Amino acid sequence: MDADAVRDRASDLPREPGVYRFLDREGDDATVLYVGKAVDLRDRVRSYADPRGERIRQMIERAGAIDTVVTDTETQALLLEANLIKRHQPRYNVRLKDDKSYPLVQLTDHPVPRIEITRDPDENATVYGPFTDKSRLETVLKAVRETYGLRGCSDHKYAGRDRPCLDYDMGLCTAPCTGEISETDYRADCEAVRRFFEGETGVVADPIRREMDDAAQQQAFERAANLRDRLDAVESLHAEGSDAVATPRSEERTVDVLGVTVEGETATVARLQSVDGSLVERERHRLDAPQGEHAGAVLGAFVAQYYAERELPDVLLLSDRPSDEKVRSWLEGEGVDLRVPGAGRESTLVDLALKNARRRGGDRDETAALADALGLDQVGRIEGFDVSHAQGRSVVGSDVVFVDGSPEKADYRRKKLPDRNDDYANMRSLVRWRAERAIDGRDDRPDPDLLLIDGGEGQLGAARDALAETGWDVPAIALAKSEELVVTPEGVERWPDDAPHLHLLQRVRDEAHRFAVQYHQTLRDDVSTPLDDVPGVGPETRKRLLGHFGSVEAIRDATLEELQAVEGIGETTAESIRTAL
Repeated sequence: MDADAVRDRASDLPREPGVYRFLDREGDDATVLYVGKAVDLRDRVRSYADPRGERIRQMIERAGAIDTVVTDTETQALLLEANLIKRHQPRYNVRLKDDKSYPLVQLTDHPVPRIEITRDPDENATVYGPFTDKSRLETVLKAVRETYGLRGCSDHKYAGRDRPCLDYDMGLCTAPCTGEISETDYRADCEAVRRFFEGETGVVADPIRREMDDAAQQQAFERAANLRDRLDAVESLHAEGSDAVATPRSEERTVDVLGVTVEGETATVARLQSVDGSLVERERHRLDAPQGEHAGAVLGAFVAQYYAERELPDVLLLSDRPSDEKVRSWLEGEGVDLRVPGAGRESTLVDLALKNARRRGGDRDETAALADALGLDQVGRIEGFDVSHAQGRSVVGSDVVFVDGSPEKADYRRKKLPDRNDDYANMRSLVRWRAERAIDGRDDRPDPDLLLIDGGEGQLGAARDALAETGWDVPAIALAKSEELVVTPEGVERWPDDAPHLHLLQRVRDEAHRFAVQYHQTLRDDVSTPLDDVPGVGPETRKRLLGHFGSVEAIRDATLEELQAVEGIGETTAESIRTAL
């Protein structure tokens, strides 16, 4: 990416706070090179057109795309930047080696829970946060303990006590360890504290306010001032929690937030993903919506299609309630808590999703560009095919699926083909197998909008022969590796190297190749070879030899020096291999 490309991309960005990511290319499988935060996304990204350091200059040269997430505040941008750096470990970011995170508050999973500030919460604890101001958080936690007396001691100190500790004398703990309070009453206090951290500020603020008023009436002004400061800290905690865009209920480990906007016959759904209480990702999807379709109908259709074969989250926070009752019943049956929040932290998340759904600048729809280039109505669903073998042995075929530019791994299929050293016949057999299953109704997947063949004119011709023989009417093209030429029935085209629709085809082609090679290697490793009887050659050594040379024939032709270049092969073993083969 050069300076002009950076400026062009920046000109489409909003003048709002947020996080930006430099990627090595477009697409879901892109590598994140750098993550940064900005008060003004447009100005900050534009500054990279003239990088001041060599490290950043190298990053810009490697970058092929820029992605952004809009936030409401600088604090949100700060926390999201930290989460993304931890998640992606970008090469060009400065990363803390101790992997520190922002402080959290946890209530442990015990019959008598402990409350504490931590950066590494227990597995089953109820966790709130993250928070950016640890000093203020410590003030709030002290106020919580003074109000409700929750213990802060370790399990070791809690067990086996015969008298309360100093925290009881200081009014910080009600001493459940010695029965000064019953477990039932203690759990009721814990529930009040949970309500406070989930947004009910008055649970802690009201008792402090009453105590402050009493101190002022008694002219204990110093204590009243201390209580006032504590009250300010308590009442400001949830404002910080909103900045943190954290999930308020930690038992809900995955939360998806969906916001939808409808403009004419096009709708945009922004999906925010929160994992273990931290916002970690954002993506946007474009949908065709009939004129006049309202947001609830669009969200219902999106949820049904998007999550049909994806793992459902624990919670769905939506900007509008799906109008389709069957969708709501399905989610309820799957144990998904569907909420349309009106206020509080959850509402902040939904507002943020809506803001990202409304932002349209700079996004390139690669599937629409591909459809335009090929003269098709749409190419939302693409199936990619490739064949792998070793000189005609262990022949396998792969069939991968991409939906809206993303791999749909649940729909991947693979096929063991007859052994023969004929790439065209192998491809014809693979595509015919897929076509016959589709025609006979034996394939539970929908028909694709496009078939992509890994290869050139010969492979495409073989695939089209199979389509003609079976009568399966699906468009097919090929992508040749050597020069990245797009082969269509009308001829061969060379698209610009930076064309997003070419990048999409490359991702599908590369994934089909990877999936085929992976299956082929699995079968090849299970096949008996003359190497099995060579002294000193076990399964791992055989695997390294075949991986290095590609076939037994190539191993037979190798010199002693070439054999010894493989890890674990010494002079004696190399001699044994030469003798046996």
